[in-house]
Amino acid sequence: MTTPLALGVDVGGSKIEAALLAPGGGARWRERVATPAGDYAATLREVAALVRRATALCCVPPTVGIGHPGSATPAGLIRNANSTCLNGRPLQHDLESLLGQPLRLANDANCLALSEATDGAGAGSEVVFGVILGTGVGGGIAVHGRVWPGANGIAGEWGHNPLPWTVAGSDPAPACYCGRSGCLETLLSGPALAADHQRAGGAPATAEQIAAAAAAGDRAAIATLERHADRLARALAAVVNLLDPDVIVVGGGLSRLPNLCERVVARWSRWIFSAGAEAPLRTRLAVAAHGDASGVRGAAWLWREPPTRARRKGS
Repeated sequence: MTTPLALGVDVGGSKIEAALLAPGGGARWRERVATPAGDYAATLREVAALVRRATALCCVPPTVGIGHPGSATPAGLIRNANSTCLNGRPLQHDLESLLGQPLRLANDANCLALSEATDGAGAGSEVVFGVILGTGVGGGIAVHGRVWPGANGIAGEWGHNPLPWTVAGSDPAPACYCGRSGCLETLLSGPALAADHQRAGGAPATAEQIAAAAAAGDRAAIATLERHADRLARALAAVVNLLDPDVIVVGGGLSRLPNLCERVVARWSRWIFSAGAEAPLRTRLAVAAHGDASGVRGAAWLWREPPTRARRKGS
């Protein structure tokens, strides 16, 4: 009997990526398309088209997992997605109706955590906290190689907590699309980094341009990256204090900022409750081994899990 390939689809704010994985994890096919901005119906069509193109390459129809921002209500409606056109929509129902097959869906940060716990930077670890730093900011948890969704399907929803240990006059509280202000997403995402740079008097620039300017010695850009690393260190210290994971894996576009993990680790012990010379911190901080492919790989691996665990967050 032929083992079906595993197809993962990662629905992001700027791109939709699909990948076919062999049982051993090797990628047989990958494709990316731009996400139709603010258009739910067009997003459904793009996802369905990718699934059909991948299926046409297979002798046996693949299993299909979908990663997406936000999570799902008990009624199956997407909530809290920074791709706001998904919010309030029955994404799983609509995609299954369009494709005529069962799917497994999960939050994109949970997919990252699952991918890295399976065969990435967190392989072999009991508890992995996965962080997405990109267009948005998210978090997901994998325990013993399985997604941990939580009782309400929101375990690891880290990006919409406030920044801890704020410094008056130094840490702003920008408005967030979720209706609150000062969420981590408004301070740690790619757009947030760009906004912080400009707020501090820097010229308009993308996160990539700021990183390049810092590498060239630009003082304003260096200061922006230092502020970002300091805020990220505080935010992750709170995760360590609460969850005490074996490893925190960072993915998303900002994971490529130069020496990000080293700069955070140099700072975070100040706020971690148990850190000190008498008890060296065991939690590791690492960049996702599979880079920006981790989300799509984790989506593909959703069919390796028991359905109840794979579907409760973002299903």
